[in-house]
Amino acid sequence: MDRVEAHGRAGRTTAQLIRFGLAEAAACAFAACVFTGLALSTVLPLPLPRYDALLVYLVAVTAVFWALRLETGRELLAVLGFHVVGLAFELFKVQMGSWTYPEPAWTKIAGVPLYSGFMYAAVGSYVARAWRLLDLRLTGYRRAATAAVAAAVYLNFFAHHWLPDLRALLAVAVLAVTWGTWVHFTVGQTRYRMPLALSFVLIGFFLWVAENLATLLGAWNYPDQTESWTMVSPSKFGSWALLVTVSFVLVVAWKRRHALEEGAPAAQSA
Repeated sequence: MDRVEAHGRAGRTTAQLIRFGLAEAAACAFAACVFTGLALSTVLPLPLPRYDALLVYLVAVTAVFWALRLETGRELLAVLGFHVVGLAFELFKVQMGSWTYPEPAWTKIAGVPLYSGFMYAAVGSYVARAWRLLDLRLTGYRRAATAAVAAAVYLNFFAHHWLPDLRALLAVAVLAVTWGTWVHFTVGQTRYRMPLALSFVLIGFFLWVAENLATLLGAWNYPDQTESWTMVSPSKFGSWALLVTVSFVLVVAWKRRHALEEGAPAAQSA
């Protein structure tokens, strides 16, 4: 009997993991399209420079997602917001020599191809879609404090070029303001929860893995990758985990505004 029960629990756990994996894959649909475009553009003959072709392709993908209702109009606006925030970040970082886009393009501004904003949009799309597909809710969320720390994180990515780098201190601050904050999500008919800080770490890790693949496909180059590709420094994992807090706070603010417009309790949307 114990063996039968153990097999039953294992089967249910496996089924839940599969459901969760499928939901995560659906949330990553836009990001998957970005990587598909990066991969295909390295082998297919293109009628225009690669970065320009990627821009046309990703604009088309965005339109298709909206037409097929894979993303709602509100989600599309949120994704466009991430695009703008990402481009501002890119313009500064490229000018500071943090990384480069080595290939020629007609749609480059100050060395930054316009398609690059879609990589940040992919992160925003993931968070927004995961929120809807997994029915995310937060408990113990300190909205003002978390937003303030996220703003400090974003500013530090600019300021550390002249001032001391506060990433380690900010990581502690993120842990402090999210202590006791839980993300509740649904898989099948079952509700689960995890610490918000842990979700930042997990997403940051997968973004670091994605960054390795993106640089391998020539999306951009770090200074130590100009001659040949090398693995992205593991320190970038921590940077991504911090940057996820910015994405998360933006989505929470967008969700809260949406809830208020619809007359729903803001606490339920965040």
